[in-house]
Amino acid sequence: MKVVLGFDTSCYTTSMATVDLKGKVISNGQIMLEVDKGQRGLSQSKALFQHLHNLPNITDLIANVTDDLDIVAICSSTKPRPVEDSYMPVFMVSYLVGKAMANILKVPFYETTHQEGHVMAGLSSVEGLDEDRFVAIHLSGGTSEMLEIHRKETGFDISIIGETQDLHAGQFVDRVGVALGLPFPAGPKLEELAFKGQPGKVIIPSFVRGYEIGFSGAETHARRLIEAGENPADVALAVFMCLVKTLEKWIANAIKERDIKNILMVGGVSSNSIIRKHLELRLKKLDNSIRLFFADPKLSKDNAVGVALLGLKKYNADYS
Repeated sequence: MKVVLGFDTSCYTTSMATVDLKGKVISNGQIMLEVDKGQRGLSQSKALFQHLHNLPNITDLIANVTDDLDIVAICSSTKPRPVEDSYMPVFMVSYLVGKAMANILKVPFYETTHQEGHVMAGLSSVEGLDEDRFVAIHLSGGTSEMLEIHRKETGFDISIIGETQDLHAGQFVDRVGVALGLPFPAGPKLEELAFKGQPGKVIIPSFVRGYEIGFSGAETHARRLIEAGENPADVALAVFMCLVKTLEKWIANAIKERDIKNILMVGGVSSNSIIRKHLELRLKKLDNSIRLFFADPKLSKDNAVGVALLGLKKYNADYS
């Protein structure tokens, strides 16, 4: 079976995936990096070290899916975003291992970015978003950006419309979660806790100014609620409702000024079911013509499926 291999080494996940020449996902593997209890993240050096140690296991995971893989091209995410000065040491693992494998196999090697991989993975998992121009909102522990996307033959032209002035959405979630005694990354456990919360019992204010958002004030407010002895479940629910309110205002400001009403949500934070449910309801009330697309939860989080699919596009452009 001829496949394109995708490889992504982000701040918290080692990912590899393969797609066949029709774009069908053949394998999709991720290994989360380990963060010590009570810590709110990893240094780049520790993350890079863990990626290297994960390589035997992640390659085993991919190789064992089928016995007849014929890798015809390899694509790696080699930096966070598609701009010149974008750099993060962890992506050197993706680049160096991908390039070395391509050299040994004597197959083409292609480069893309982590963000483009997220957008491509999201697009591959939704139906009906066929326009060449749309908005993507990328929410994770390292990114909180509103993007205008233009499709190209082998990828995307991406420009930032709006971004956070301080903390990212994922940092807000993780910091509050860790303050509540949850393990890092705290998103899944904080979501479980939030289901037990009483709606509206406590409120965390949101900050939106035009295309700018921020979460440092929200984090401070959440910490005060925790110190005051508020029910942790109520605080957890208030965190996600703060995110919903922020996104609602942010999107409303964007559609007032831009003739774009197709919104694709990608990144780990957007996999949260509370955000999905409430944001969709609020936007329908705001403007029923807004079309909100959420990437499949498995493809919202860090993965290499989008990277492999972008590699396939580049391969087809060169060899079809």
